Amino acid sequence: MAQITAALVKQLRDETGAGMMECKKALMETDGDIAAAVDVLRTRGLAAAQKKAGRATNEGVIAAFTSQDGTLAALAEVNCETDFVARTDKFKDTAMQFARVVAECDPADAEAFAAAPAQGGTVSDMLTEAIHIIGENMQLGAFAREQLDGVGLLDTYIHGVGNIGVIVKLGFAKPETAHHAAVVELAHDIAMQVAATDPVAIDRSSVPAEVVAHERAIYKEQAAESGKPEAIQEKMAEGRLNKYFKESCLVDQQFVKDCDKTLQAHVDEVSKVVGDAITILAFDRLVLGANA
Repeated sequence: MAQITAALVKQLRDETGAGMMECKKALMETDGDIAAAVDVLRTRGLAAAQKKAGRATNEGVIAAFTSQDGTLAALAEVNCETDFVARTDKFKDTAMQFARVVAECDPADAEAFAAAPAQGGTVSDMLTEAIHIIGENMQLGAFAREQLDGVGLLDTYIHGVGNIGVIVKLGFAKPETAHHAAVVELAHDIAMQVAATDPVAIDRSSVPAEVVAHERAIYKEQAAESGKPEAIQEKMAEGRLNKYFKESCLVDQQFVKDCDKTLQAHVDEVSKVVGDAITILAFDRLVLGANA
């Protein structure tokens, strides 16, 4: 039998667009004959993935994965051609598997994600296989990942049919706090709030300096148009900036379930109930098609 080299597998993969493992199997069956292997893949329909690669992928879902021990959580955007396919369980399950790779491999960027190991090959191979099975072109989009380095709780939330995905990371001192029903509910409420309100940062100190400078400049220009004395203009600008913080910083926002208090006030109330200080450490929010 001919030796099935990596170069031979790559040649067949480049020619057909089929997955690495399928290419290797086809070459083994045909004793390294490229032409015969192409026919094998065509017979199985795997070579068709290449032809689908140019089709537009304007639909899809944001999928979430949380590790069994609760220490890792990830989101992955996976795009496809039609809304019909995006709603199928098969597509959603496939998208969740990509989110799992994000959680377990922690890719630094899109290139690293595509090259990450998955199902005996790479994520790129896995995508090609999925295109064949599902029957539409698919693309990988944005992704996010959070990990617990100490005591805490991760919660994921997928809004609606998968157009928005959120991860929330909470921290506290006692391990048992993570299992308290009030804290589990709190984490999920915060995740839903992030999905609904799209906060810029957790709190005022977390807002990027360039964002604050930009907003302040706009409010100063608005105040200058009033024609009032400079000292009053400064107060007007600062007042508008404070309003911006209240609307854009997660802990300063009105709690969506009770607009009479801020989210921070609600977090403090739950902290008292469980006897442990709860802190929002991080959140991630992905929107389908936002980075297209």
